[in-house]
Amino acid sequence: MKNFYKKLNNNEIQCLACANQCRIKNNQVGICGVRQNKNGKLNLLVENRPIAINLDPVEKKPLFHFLPGTEIFSFGTFGCNFRCAFCQNWDISQLPKDNKDFEKFIEETTEFWPPEKIVNYCLENKISSIAYTYNEPTIFIEYALKTMILARKNGIKNVFVSNGYQSNETIKEIAPYLDAINIDLKSMNEKFYQKICGAHLEPVLKNIKIFYQKGIWIELTTLIIPQENDSEKELKEIAQFIAQIDKNIPWHISRFFPNYQMINYKETSIETIKKAYEIGKKAGLNFVYGGNIINSSLENTWCSQCGALLIARNNYNIKITENFSKGRCLKCGAEIKGVWQ
Repeated sequence: MKNFYKKLNNNEIQCLACANQCRIKNNQVGICGVRQNKNGKLNLLVENRPIAINLDPVEKKPLFHFLPGTEIFSFGTFGCNFRCAFCQNWDISQLPKDNKDFEKFIEETTEFWPPEKIVNYCLENKISSIAYTYNEPTIFIEYALKTMILARKNGIKNVFVSNGYQSNETIKEIAPYLDAINIDLKSMNEKFYQKICGAHLEPVLKNIKIFYQKGIWIELTTLIIPQENDSEKELKEIAQFIAQIDKNIPWHISRFFPNYQMINYKETSIETIKKAYEIGKKAGLNFVYGGNIINSSLENTWCSQCGALLIARNNYNIKITENFSKGRCLKCGAEIKGVWQ
């Protein structure tokens, strides 16, 4: 298997997993907190050690055009290559950066789940897909890739829930085994990425295009935060960027609720989500979904040609209507893009 690092002088290494391309001195870790230089070799501290394992509805990822109504085996580890001030999983994503004795801590708090155990669990329980989620899967790429290869051999699909900050090397390695990805397009503003996420915008935009060109099913999510990325101008920019790639890419616009370092912010109003929905539709997007709203029709899938209701959703209760089968609207015959079986 490929090494996702290269050796430099004086026992230093450069990590090649993500766009940060960290240079790591001996016994130090990269920005993510879990990729360690151990005597000139990269040591993944979270290998086979997920902190979160669940069976989730696939809609929770969120993926609305990928095996709707099915359960997906979901797991994640500690660590992240971003430091988003609004992170809802900050207690696992940011923990290694503050924990002096992280190696000991991880052995005490996690179970051993090698790829074979994950895939066998899915086979025994007839789970058709695996999500690498909860934290950024790129930072545990070696563990993820071994699991993906074994899953693919056994007919199980692979899904990334990601910030889109992969390196070219990582994309090249995972693309043959990746069936779908949901990428957070957090903003179209470089200052937002720097200030709030500790990252840059351009690698994310580039990678969205690359995943699309490789034929991997892609859905995009924007968490709309009041006064940070909720202006009409910025929402139009996001919608137009997506439309220029493919108007069939689903765009999930999600309500923000105060969390982590942004507890003094207000939650996003439902009116703002409705405004963003209309902006997406005006830009020509066929599938715009409003998230984090109870009892909302904004999560339903409607035929982009005739407007028939195809999939009704209410808080993870999914009803595939008689108008929809195998990726087609049965009312007008239109093909609805996605992975349906």
